[in-house]
Amino acid sequence: MRIRRNGWIVGAAGLCLLTMTACSQQNPPALSPAKATTPQPSNPVLTPTGPAIRLTQRSGSKMRLEGTSTAHDWRSESGLILGYLEVGPNFPLTPGQKVAPGKVEAKGEARVKVTSLKSKNKDGSYYDDKMDDKMYNMMSYTNHPDIVFKITDLNLTQAAADANSPYLFDAKGDLEVAGVTNNISFPVKVMPQPEKDGENRVKISGEVPLKMSQYGMQPATMIVVVKTGDDVKVVFDWVVGAKKAGGEKK
Repeated sequence: MRIRRNGWIVGAAGLCLLTMTACSQQNPPALSPAKATTPQPSNPVLTPTGPAIRLTQRSGSKMRLEGTSTAHDWRSESGLILGYLEVGPNFPLTPGQKVAPGKVEAKGEARVKVTSLKSKNKDGSYYDDKMDDKMYNMMSYTNHPDIVFKITDLNLTQAAADANSPYLFDAKGDLEVAGVTNNISFPVKVMPQPEKDGENRVKISGEVPLKMSQYGMQPATMIVVVKTGDDVKVVFDWVVGAKKAGGEKK
């Protein structure tokens, strides 16, 4: 090894003299050269165009189940949607923000506790605790206490026309109800809200048609002889937010 290294130095010096190149000092190549690195934050979440933005749940969210029965339509509502959403830089956070249509890097989950759902009349007043208990049992809430949606794909199909208009997205993901998971897709509207408490907030809204039988739940008699239909519609407004750089949450 010593002979080989010395021979390399002599050869390199001769080459410098022949080509009239300044060669004040030459070092042999290291056997295992180390690459220069720039310190990075631990476990960064990156997208192809920059770091992801993490949005978490805020007040003002709600989810409603709407269905039919042999007597009348029914509905059940929760005022709390937990979870988070991580999105790439092409996700609008301010009203009227200029963003290009296309795929947005996204992951996250929205979670609703089954027992937070309460039956409602059309005027918003409470309906009946027996119906609530029946619905909880249909959803096997003791073994599967949450309804969970995990987003896997988010695509911006239309940017907002102005600061008062929503952005239109197609969303895909896995919905788990009563221990059964299905992949679903549906359109959503994203409406950035005015800045509040040093935060950017957005409201994500949508409607998703489902069938009880897709999740192992057979239409049942909710109250006495009132039998529910198989079709159910999920209507939701999910408010999420992230503190602005330099902003203070109050």
